[in-house]
Formats: sequence, structure tokens, C-alpha cells
Amino acid sequence: MPIEIVAIGGYGVVGRNMTAVRINKEVVLLDCGIHLPNYISLTEEEAGDVIKLDEKKLKKAGAVPQDDIIKDWWPEVKALVISHAHLDHIGAVPYLAQKYDAPIIATPFACAVLQSICKDEDIKLPNPIRPLLPNSQIKLTENITLQFVHVTHSTPQTVIIAIHTPEGIVAYGCDFKLDNSPILGKKPNYEALKALGDSGNVKALILEDLYAKDSRKMPSEAIAKEMLKDVMLGVESKGKAVVVTTFSSHIARLTTIVDFAQKLNRKVVFLGRSLAKFGYAAEDSGVAQFTSKGVKIMKYGRQVRRAMQELMDNRDKYVIVMTGHQGEPKAMLSKIVQNMYPFRLKSEDHVIFSSNVIPAEINFKNREKLDAQLKNIGVRMFTDIHVSGHCAREDLRDVIIMLKPKHLLPIHGEKPMNDAMIDLGEEQGYIVGKTSHALHEGMHLVLH
Repeated sequence: MPIEIVAIGGYGVVGRNMTAVRINKEVVLLDCGIHLPNYISLTEEEAGDVIKLDEKKLKKAGAVPQDDIIKDWWPEVKALVISHAHLDHIGAVPYLAQKYDAPIIATPFACAVLQSICKDEDIKLPNPIRPLLPNSQIKLTENITLQFVHVTHSTPQTVIIAIHTPEGIVAYGCDFKLDNSPILGKKPNYEALKALGDSGNVKALILEDLYAKDSRKMPSEAIAKEMLKDVMLGVESKGKAVVVTTFSSHIARLTTIVDFAQKLNRKVVFLGRSLAKFGYAAEDSGVAQFTSKGVKIMKYGRQVRRAMQELMDNRDKYVIVMTGHQGEPKAMLSKIVQNMYPFRLKSEDHVIFSSNVIPAEINFKNREKLDAQLKNIGVRMFTDIHVSGHCAREDLRDVIIMLKPKHLLPIHGEKPMNDAMIDLGEEQGYIVGKTSHALHEGMHLVLH
């Protein structure tokens, strides 16, 4: 029997990830994410938050995958499998999953994030949510076994998914890096990846291509830790407020920020819904501890308002971690700049962006506006204190060499990124249209 692959979302676009793999009338769905720029344009919410919305409205805005293209396959779905907890991979699950009579399988951290989203928005999913640890496997049906291979990324418990079938293995690596000095957790499971490749049975590799043009190895998170150390410990901040904004899902980065704040003898407070969502999920899944280290996590508006006067009166006794690194209008940093809370930033206060700007027009516009407001106040801004959580070209080459797939499929990038991955594939001996395939959303590939 052939292996059929349908590119539902994330092909030719960054985000909105979803892939269907079908073997003998059994379907596995891989990821189910939102398109963050379209989602933020629609809602103005924080980049790390999800709210209850109508599926039709989201699809019209291009914010979630168009899974109607596999409507005939819906009754055949055996599992919705999530690679990690980023919203462009898990954020559409609350909107789409109920139409599948199938479990949601993800790592414990991703399960905790999903359960938090559903609880906060009173979304009741009928699907069982089943945690599967990295470096574990589960027999899904008589003919399909799922394997989670641990890799590193900018959120915990990220995995490469291997679907084992009688027709071969489909490997799915969408958002990860090969960090040999991670701040949180272990380095990637190279032995498991090499074992898959040595089996000679990897039929297809669906591989992220976001930085396929970038001819280097992506630096370790340990580099970002040193960058933060220079800014937080190496720049005098006595008498000044210190504000840090970063990706709410980046638990390793948040752990580093808390550690350096303690060295400054400052207390730590997390402000914003998405920081609370991911922070508590990290604690619930045993990935990290914040509250036991004295971190105050403020989730709701009334909690935040009560805390603001304390922060204003003791501005040099705290490191304030807040949402808003993309300049989202409803995020905490934008609200503070707009004087919507009692806390006020002052001239010479430190504002640290431990993040990059996600490349989309809405994010550039929002950040341009926020940056101008911060400069007008006179704060000291430290931007791009960050390293990416994605593979660069030479990391991607190593993954291809380890897994030895018969077919290569780029995902999670726009056309120039797809082209770079196809070019990399040619360097490794793949033939365009025969063994490497640049799919677009809606395309159907049959591998015999």
C-alpha cells in the first residue's frame, strides 16, 4: 500500500502547521497550529495566548488550518499527534480537534499547555488527551506505532515524531534545533535518530526549513544565557526598574532570567496570561519550578492591578517579566506604555527584549509603534537578546544524513526557505520532483 501525505498547513507559509499521513485507510494528523500573524491581526491578543473564537471566522482569516480538504478522511483519523507546545503547532487543537474521534497525543508539557488553554476558555474537548514522554513509543493500531525522539527547541519536550508502518517510517521534524549544551533538559537523542536512519526504512522526512538558507550551525541556548548575563548583571541597574519580555513558552529562558534576578537580589514577577499559562504548565509537568523559587505569577487583571503599586513603590527590588515582545496591543508591555496601569516606566529604566521579531508585517508595525513609545519615555532598550530555537542549514544537513530518508519534504517556511531546503536536498543527492517535494497547502503526495 502507498503512503499518502496531504499538506494541510505550514507548507509555503510559516505557521498554521498540520499534515495528514494515511496508510491503508488509517490517518495520523501531525500538529494543529495557528498562524500567529493572522491570529494577532484578528484578535490583538498576546503572541502566546489563545481565546475562544468561531472556527469559521478563524478559517476565513487564515488563522487555522483548512482541514476541510481532508473531510473524507476525518472518520479514519486514529490520532492527532503534537510535536511540541508552540501555538503554531498546538494552538488550533481547541478549535478543530472535536471533529475527530481520536485521541490527542503529545508530551506531558504540551498536554499541560493544551489543558490550560481549554480550562481558561471553558472549551470542552471530547478527545482523550494522552501524554507520551520523549524517547517513548506507543502502538496506535495494529499497523501503526508512534515514536517520540527527543530534540531541543525553545520550548521543553520537543520531539521528532516517527510513524512506523509496514510501508516504512514517516519522520516529522517541524521546529527544533540540535543544541549540545541546552540550559534545560538533555541534548538531542542522536542515537535514536541514527538508529532510524540505519534501519534503511525512513520513507519520508518532513523537515522544517525556516533557516535552511543560513549556512551555519545554530548557536546554543547557552549563548543566549551569556547575552542575558551581560545585560542583566553587567549593566548597572541600581535604582532602576528592570523589565524583561520574552516568549512565554521559552521555559529555559525564563529559568535563566529568574536565576540572574536572584543574583541581583531582586524578586521576580510574571505578568500576563500567556506567561501564567506556560509557567504553570511547566510546573504541572515537572519541567521547571518558578513559584517555589519565589516567583509571583499574575494571571488575571485584578491580580496585576493589585501588584502594580507594589512594583511602582519598589521598582528597584524586582525583575518584572511581562508579555509584549511583539508589540501586541493587548499585551502587558503595551498596556503599561499606554498608562493603563499604575506602574510607570521612567527614563533610564531597563527594558530587555529577549526575543526576535517574528517576521510579519503586523509584528513589525506593532513593534515600531512600541519602540517609538519606549524611546519617547527615555528607557534603555536592549533588543535581540536571543538565539533561535531552529536548525540552521548545517544542522538540517546533519538530520538528513542521520535519518537517510528516501524522500524529503520541506515544511514551515515560505518559498525562499522551501527553495533553500530543496537546494540542500540536491546537495545530498535528492532529485526534485522524484525524491524531494516542495508541497504547497492542499497538495496530495502519494509515495509507493
